[in-house]
Amino acid sequence: MTDSQVRPPLPPFTLETAIEKVRLAEDGWNTRDAAKVALAYSLDTQWRNRAEFANNREEAQGFLDRKWKKEHEYRLIKELWAFGGNRIAVRYAYEWHDDSGNWFRSYGNENWEFEADGLMKRRFACINDMPIKESERKYFWPLGRRPDDHPSLSDLGL
Repeated sequence: MTDSQVRPPLPPFTLETAIEKVRLAEDGWNTRDAAKVALAYSLDTQWRNRAEFANNREEAQGFLDRKWKKEHEYRLIKELWAFGGNRIAVRYAYEWHDDSGNWFRSYGNENWEFEADGLMKRRFACINDMPIKESERKYFWPLGRRPDDHPSLSDLGL
């Protein structure tokens, strides 16, 4: 079950469209706008994020709301790992701090599956949080979209 929204680029993905889809996802998550980000997922999307599961868009949006209330100054970089047909695999890292000012770099991998309309049907994420000192941070752009000239994960050696 999907709605009438279409979210290009559409599957089957090429190298160029897979890279574009990954960057669009990164840009969306960097807005930290749960309602906007949730629109990229099908109405019946299925997620596994760490030990939390979402079984529709509304639950995914609720997850995102909770996430960004906890993870302050969230900045994310995603990178294409592999793709084929209607599936994309990404690796990513994001930096954030908690209410006590403790900084973390969270490393993860996601597997995505898309409907023909470009909405994400399935998202499976594995994530590890590494405590870091504020002096070890690598992401300093203003909150929002990562600048085009900012180094990638590979460029940063992450």
